[in-house]
Amino acid sequence: MDIILAERRIKELTEQLEYHNNLYYNKDDPEISDYEYDKMLRELEELEKQYPQFKSPLSPTSRVGGMAGEKFSPVVHTVPLESLHDSFSHAEMRDFDRRVREVVPDVTYIVEPKFDGLSVACEYQNGVFVRGSTRGDGITGEDVTDNLMTIKSLPKRIPNAPEFLEVRGEVYMSFKSFEELVKRQEDNDEKPAKNPRNAAAGSLRQKNAKITAQRKLDIFIFNVQQVTGTELKSHRQSLDYLSELGFPTSFYKVCDTIDEALEQIEQIGNSRGEFDYAIDGAVVKVDSFEARRALGSTAKYPKWAEAYKYPPEEKATKLLDIEINVGRTGVLTPVGIFEPVLLAGTTVSRATLHNRDFIEEKGICIGDTVVIRKAGEIIPEVLSVSEHPSDAKPFVFPTVCPSCGSPVVQDDEAATRCTNTDCPAQLMRHMIHFVSRDAMDIDGLGPAFLEQLLKEKLVKSPADLYRLKTDDISAFERKAEKSANNLINSIQKSKDNELYRLVYALGIRNIGLKAAKLLCEHFLTVNDLMNAKAEDFESIDGFGSVMAQSLENYFSLESTKQLIADLKDLGLKMKPSEQKISGGVFEGNTFVLTGTLPTMTRSEASKIIEQNGGKTSSSVSKKTSYVLAGEEAGSKLTKAQKLGIEVISEEQFLSMIDK
Repeated sequence: MDIILAERRIKELTEQLEYHNNLYYNKDDPEISDYEYDKMLRELEELEKQYPQFKSPLSPTSRVGGMAGEKFSPVVHTVPLESLHDSFSHAEMRDFDRRVREVVPDVTYIVEPKFDGLSVACEYQNGVFVRGSTRGDGITGEDVTDNLMTIKSLPKRIPNAPEFLEVRGEVYMSFKSFEELVKRQEDNDEKPAKNPRNAAAGSLRQKNAKITAQRKLDIFIFNVQQVTGTELKSHRQSLDYLSELGFPTSFYKVCDTIDEALEQIEQIGNSRGEFDYAIDGAVVKVDSFEARRALGSTAKYPKWAEAYKYPPEEKATKLLDIEINVGRTGVLTPVGIFEPVLLAGTTVSRATLHNRDFIEEKGICIGDTVVIRKAGEIIPEVLSVSEHPSDAKPFVFPTVCPSCGSPVVQDDEAATRCTNTDCPAQLMRHMIHFVSRDAMDIDGLGPAFLEQLLKEKLVKSPADLYRLKTDDISAFERKAEKSANNLINSIQKSKDNELYRLVYALGIRNIGLKAAKLLCEHFLTVNDLMNAKAEDFESIDGFGSVMAQSLENYFSLESTKQLIADLKDLGLKMKPSEQKISGGVFEGNTFVLTGTLPTMTRSEASKIIEQNGGKTSSSVSKKTSYVLAGEEAGSKLTKAQKLGIEVISEEQFLSMIDK
């Protein structure tokens, strides 16, 4: 490669890696596999060695990719959380061994599995867990103590503990928990998590620890970062010590030669399919801490450790057929049916083909031989067509719904949808969502029983659940009257759920639990929601045009109006629990909130206004009484000033309450 091409390629790789770093570390939404990323990084390393004059001072080869996010408090790591250098072949591992033995001729290695999760540090004072943080850029991470507290396998108190202990671990999501999460997301027509690693990272960085707790995260502890009160001389000794203290640790093997280490690497690779967690490689570490100090570190990597990365396993198989599944919001999803093939330890015979555009772009036909792999070692995906026989049949996407026969349409999101809101397939998934834990949380109404209720036409909409009687259930289920009574009580109890849970349970496209909560902070009743327009919804922080239009479309449907009316007549809560105080200090006044307030959130201020007789609006008009403005107030403040609306600070707002 000549010097001009080298400079261009180094710049191109640097920009691409920065882009993928941001997606992987900060947004938990990667576009390429770890293996593809690591190969790009290796290419950049080699080019920078040959042409150091073109290396950027902020090159991805010189620093860890992540950064501390803004929604958590920063934590400066006393001992840096270093990254590992990767090898992709036995020859590269032998080069690592040669470099080590130049400094430490009589070396002993520890070989461990490399977990595919999110690296964290956990600190203990006198045996009590006091703080946990993400790796971030290796120097500064994020304080995620509350979220780590939800991980059951992480000890919160350790016996016979040293005065101070900081350990490093890998937070992960088991395959079982990941499959449950993806199923919930697919049932709700949400964008499913791409792999367990990103699901774990996104779950750990939730602002609400209750959401993290629902994701069933786990952790392996694999290193002592620092300790006061005891002396450790080797990695082997530290791993045994961690295990004695009650930390969840993984298996390891002591190896005296690189050949033994390579043999263990292959053994771990061959057994990956036996574990309920993702392993993307193996790590070879120098055992002696004294030897590690002699070897030292580069700006990014320790010289005493090397990660061997396994390539993603790919297999070719024949596509036998394509089935269509209908989701809760009417999306038609094509699913490929393959000749069964063993992949990453399990037999694969099905994989989503996403949508019509995906099939057309890859030129997929029934009868083709396709190449598949498991994204994140768990979700099968089709990579390409490797053989296209002459008798292969192009797949014709249905023009009517396979469940109800109604016409289908393709929307702007490349999704094909059934136009019938009463479609049986949609109704089943809608009902499952309606009774789910985050929605109306009705115990005893599992998918199997719901399917029976729908089949026997005892239930045709969510409102029918509240019309069920004990006799209906006991006769239908052939269960004891007590069991039927318990289910009826659970259904009746759900009537008192908070309004946001009902809004979420309605299953509105693009509206998740967080969005439902925000809606109910800005609109006091369901009637307010039904009367709002897209521009009213879009004025809420975090709501874009797609979400806003989904809401307006949903609440304008006659079927929605009928469902809401039925639920209201049946006694479901249609407004928040907090009732406005008659004659309160803000009665008759309408507030618009904008910007960041010094000591409270806008939702907290809204509740105070509502509890004192006032109401809030999302937009400024001549009917607005006050605009409560904080830092970085935007267009609402400008409009208020133009209209001559009184603008008040948080301090003035609180003094009004005091008076």
